[in-house]
Order: sequence, then C-alpha cells, then structure tokens
Amino acid sequence: MPKPTPTPPAEAGPPAHTPRKRFGQHFLTDAPTIERIFAALALAPEDHVVEIGAGTGALTERLAADAASVVAIDIDRDLAAALAARLPGVRVVRADALRLCWRDLFTAPAAKARVRVVGNLPYNIATPLLAALLPHAHAVFDFHVMVQAEVVARLVASPGTKAYGRLSVLARHHCVATRLFDVPPRCFSPPPKVHSAFVRLRAAADTAPCDADALHTVLRACFGQRRKTLGKALSTLGCDAAALGLDPRGRAERLTVRDFIAIAERYAARQRP
Repeated sequence: MPKPTPTPPAEAGPPAHTPRKRFGQHFLTDAPTIERIFAALALAPEDHVVEIGAGTGALTERLAADAASVVAIDIDRDLAAALAARLPGVRVVRADALRLCWRDLFTAPAAKARVRVVGNLPYNIATPLLAALLPHAHAVFDFHVMVQAEVVARLVASPGTKAYGRLSVLARHHCVATRLFDVPPRCFSPPPKVHSAFVRLRAAADTAPCDADALHTVLRACFGQRRKTLGKALSTLGCDAAALGLDPRGRAERLTVRDFIAIAERYAARQRP
C-alpha cells in the first residue's frame, strides 16, 4: 500500500502588527464587545462614517459593509497601508488626529446624509482629541468613542463632583454625553492598565454662543490649579468674581456651564479694542 502523500504545511499569514507604545495602541479584539458597539451605532445605509484610530480594522470592515462610506484615520504608516490594500472601498487617511482639519472631514458627500464619528481613541491623546472634536458636535449626527473609563467619568460629570473639570464643561457646552457600557482590559491587545468605557456624544439642543478661545482660556485659568479660589483664578484674567455675581471664595468645580460662558464673554469683551 503506497504511503500517503504528506500534506504540505499551510503558508503562514502576514506577521502580526506589533503595537507601538508611542501611538498608544491597544487594539480591540473582543468579538462580543464589537457586536455591542454595532448594536449601539445602529448604522443606516445612508450614514457616512469617520473612524478615528482604525488600527487593524476590527471595526472598519463592518463599517464599510453597513454604511454609505467610510473614512478611516490612523497615524501608523504600516496599519494604514495594510487597511487601504485590504479595503479599497474605504478612504484611508494616514494622519495625526490632533492635526487634522475636522471641518473638512465632517462635510457629508450628500445633503441629507448623516455623519457618524466612531473611534477607539488612542489613550495617550484622548483628552486633547476630545477637546478638539467637541466644538464640531453640530456638524455631525453623533460621536461614539472608546476611551479610558476615567475620561468618560469626566465627560458625564456634574458640577460639584470630583470628576467635574475642563473637559466636563466643554462636553456639557456642546453635547449630551451618555455612558453606554464599560470594557475591561482583557478585551484589548495588548491589555491596557486601565478600564475603558464606550460613550455616545450628541449635540446639545440649546448650545449658547460663546467665544471658543475665551472659554478655553477661562477653563485653563480656573481648573489649572483646582485649589485656587475663584477670586484668585479670575484675577489672573483681569476679571472680578464678585462683579460677575460669583463668590470669590468659591471653587471652579461648583460653577455651571452658563457661569463659565458668562465669565468667558466678560473676558472676551475686555480683550476687544
């Protein structure tokens, strides 16, 4: 009886991508969590998606199948090239998310289309990236992002709580934030040292007009040193807390968004010739 011909060994696939610490890469690999994300998104065929931090494409392929179009952003040259080769129908943008012109990316190709923003945000830039994205809330239908659980706590924090700060005020000024679900470290590769959470941000219906630069300046002054009283913090901006109807001995974490807007408007007025 002839000896059976041995089966040739299967060819090895492409080498796995080694996560790069400098880019804060933690790739989502847990299938049930990915399903929860898509259930929360409830994509419509006319949706145009901007994905931030596409990584290895764990979400991108499904997004491309369900949405009208996808723009996938990633800073990693190798990942961007691999994604473009694997999904030619996706517009892949290799860029630093902190340096992008979001206004251009959030312009929908069709007049009645909805722009949806999805992302597993790099943990090392999550806070400044959110601060850059929030002012564009009215240009998109919603944001759905994965970030550190402590960042989500700040996004949804109310005045008077420990987590309430600069990011809380910006989020409340522009959006309504909803914490959807938490995600443990084991759902990522490599596992981060912190817990994560998935959050939805939708534009607030009653956003009051405010000078954006002035508001950022006021928030930095008020929350830069949390132990400072309002009187001392605002004096660095040439503003008088008492004249604004505020207790000079109070703390910034007790102020509402409307309080900060009033301070910012007073500060902006002082800067005009």
